[in-house]
Parts: sequence; structure tokens; C-alpha cells
Amino acid sequence: MESFIKYSNQSQGRDRIFRATQYACALAKYLLRNDPARKALLVKLRSLESNMSSGRKLFRLGNTVNSIDAAKRTLLLSDPVLRLCLTVANVSRALYFICDNVLWAKHIGLIQGIDKDRWSLNASRYYFVSLLMNLTRDAYVMAQLMVQKSREKQFQQKASQHLNDSPDVACVIIPQLDAFLFLFIESLRSHPAVALDTLKNACDLFIPLDKLGIYQTNAGVVGMCGLVSSLIGILSVLKPNLKIKP
Repeated sequence: MESFIKYSNQSQGRDRIFRATQYACALAKYLLRNDPARKALLVKLRSLESNMSSGRKLFRLGNTVNSIDAAKRTLLLSDPVLRLCLTVANVSRALYFICDNVLWAKHIGLIQGIDKDRWSLNASRYYFVSLLMNLTRDAYVMAQLMVQKSREKQFQQKASQHLNDSPDVACVIIPQLDAFLFLFIESLRSHPAVALDTLKNACDLFIPLDKLGIYQTNAGVVGMCGLVSSLIGILSVLKPNLKIKP
């Protein structure tokens, strides 16, 4: 089992590259949709996007096992909030991958007689829950970091100087808001992994929101958000210190 999980983890980098290419094609298609001179290019982009999507499904065949294993590990966390958020996120992610694998099997003809739309809708629901739990974790971690930062003497001196040197309207009328924003920005600067993970999950959230009809945008927004989150994912693979833990 450990060997299988290790092998599956090695495919994550390739999956993220395929994902970035897929959403880059989606964004390019949206930007060029009204250009009659680019019809041939649009056909190529559509084909490349489809191939990237199919390739990603192959890379993700083992991700259900990874997610279940991750859920077993997060059950051992001492912090109850992190334990709840991450376990629910990993279980939802496992269910999402199960739906995704069934849809892939349906697409290539391995199984018949399933409702494709229903399975796709369920996949989006599980993905949505997983992202919500991850964003809740991000908010919780950020709140803890802000509390820790506010207690540092060096930060208190820096914040005091900032407030004294910023006689703008917001600082005069709502000094608490200015202090909060300063604390928030300083905390993000000190912990870029949290900032990147929050941005990644927030971008990804637009994808299930659009598919579920909760907040419908357009293919351009979905493509841009998917591309940004994919690039952040690639960066976290290249630089493990930028990946949030746990």
C-alpha cells in the first residue's frame, strides 16, 4: 500500500501540469471565441483541452486511496478544528475521486447504465464540500497566526509606528480596521504557504460553484481561476516549503 501511495504521489506534478494546460486552453478558447480568423486554432485548443482532461483522469485513478490514507492520518491530529476540517475534506475528496473514476469508466465504455449527469453533479458537490473545509482550515490557521503575531513585541512596535505614520481617513475614523488589516497583511507575509493555499482554494471554489449553479460565471472566469490554482499547485510541488501543513 505504501508503495502504491508513493507512486501515486509522484504523478501529482504531472497532473498539475496537465491541469494548468487544460484551464489555459479553456481561457484561451473564451478569449478567442468571437474571432472568426481563429476557428482552426479554437478547434485545436478544444482538442488539446479534451486530451489534457482525459490524461488527468488516468493520473487520478489512485487518488481515492491517497485521500482515504490522508483522512486516517488527520484523524490523529490533536487540534479538534483541524481534525474535523481536514478529515471531512479528505473524505469528501475521496468520494469526489470515486465519482470521477466512475465517469471515466463510463466515458471509455467500461461500465454502462449509469446516469452521467447525476454522477457529475455528485462529484461537484463532494468537491465543493472539500474546498469549503479546506478554506475553513485556512481561516482557522490564519486566525491563530494573527493572534501569535499580535503578541510579538517587534510587531507591536511596528504596528504602533504604522498607525502613527498613516493619518488617512480610514485610520482616523476606524483605527481598529486599519490595525486589523495591518495585522492580517503582516501575518500573510510571514506565512506565504497559508496565503497561497487560501488563494488556491478560493480560485478552485469557482469551479464547483459554476457547475452546481450556485454562482454561475463564464468559461473565462473558470479558466482563469483554474489556471491560477494550477500554477500555485505546481509551485507547491517545486517548493515544498510553500505547501501548507498539516
